[in-house]
Amino acid sequence: MPVRETLYFTAPHQIEICEELLPVLAPGQVLVETVVSAISPGTEMLVYRGQCPSLLDANDGISSEIHYPAAYGYACVGRVLEIGKQVDKLWLDRLVFSFQPHTSHFVTTPDSLFPIPEHISPETAAFLPNMETAVNLAQDAAPILGERVLVFGQGIIGLLTSALLAEFPLESLVCADPFPSRRAASLALGVSAALDPDSADFRAQAALFLKSGADLTLELSGAPAALNEAIALTAFSGRVVIGSWYGEKRTELNLGGSFHRSRLKLISSQVSTIAPELSARWDKSRRFEVAWNALQRIRPEKWITHRFPLAKAGDAYRLLDENPQETIQVIFEYQP
Repeated sequence: MPVRETLYFTAPHQIEICEELLPVLAPGQVLVETVVSAISPGTEMLVYRGQCPSLLDANDGISSEIHYPAAYGYACVGRVLEIGKQVDKLWLDRLVFSFQPHTSHFVTTPDSLFPIPEHISPETAAFLPNMETAVNLAQDAAPILGERVLVFGQGIIGLLTSALLAEFPLESLVCADPFPSRRAASLALGVSAALDPDSADFRAQAALFLKSGADLTLELSGAPAALNEAIALTAFSGRVVIGSWYGEKRTELNLGGSFHRSRLKLISSQVSTIAPELSARWDKSRRFEVAWNALQRIRPEKWITHRFPLAKAGDAYRLLDENPQETIQVIFEYQP
């Protein structure tokens, strides 16, 4: 029987590539050979570091959604190699996206596949989950004509979100990230400013563009301490959209003083659901359509900084863990 290679997180900072027998193809299933898969530098690195609240060792006897060893990942692009007897022949040899862990092959059903539109490369298609997240963030943020907007974090989620926000007629759009390469990528989008949040005069620099404060702030850095900065730089009655997932990371929030009087709205944003005020008209299918169109406009493939074969996955995760300033998006490439 044919085999596949799958990446497993086996303990904090430890991974293993395992060979597994592929299951027999059922009549309603398809076999997909992976072309590329993208590493999520946010959620996935929490799994790598053992910082997920639900990431517990299976030997503890405690039930959890994720436990070691864990096959994790959710951005696979591949080509349909084989189809079951009940599957439409149009699927054969089709380039598709699927929410799958990092693996050389996977067996699934057609309803879990997203056909990739023409003129979108496999590398750009691998950004689909992150673009859906960015679309969700923009919808939850609901920017208004002429607003002053601040975005913390210019990793891939932050860049995609900033790219969407840059299409709105805002008065100013200020981005903050400690890494020069990411600030340069932000400036290429045409934002008003890309600032270093660790600089001593960060707040003063931000005030040049935000004046009395941001009407809307998005915290996408994954750093809990950034939430204090977001609150401090948001104007009276402004909105702070929190898109970061902090896992087990903790920080003290300053919710006294000006926060208590400022009537700020803290908005939790997560892509797995549609905002209640939109759900009567929007569903996941409509949001994915918007995401595909945005991918075609923005072409985020330009933000791929590193490519690794799956066999070198350890090097990829060490790079992201120890030298994140060198990266924006890291992908795995699979050879047929």
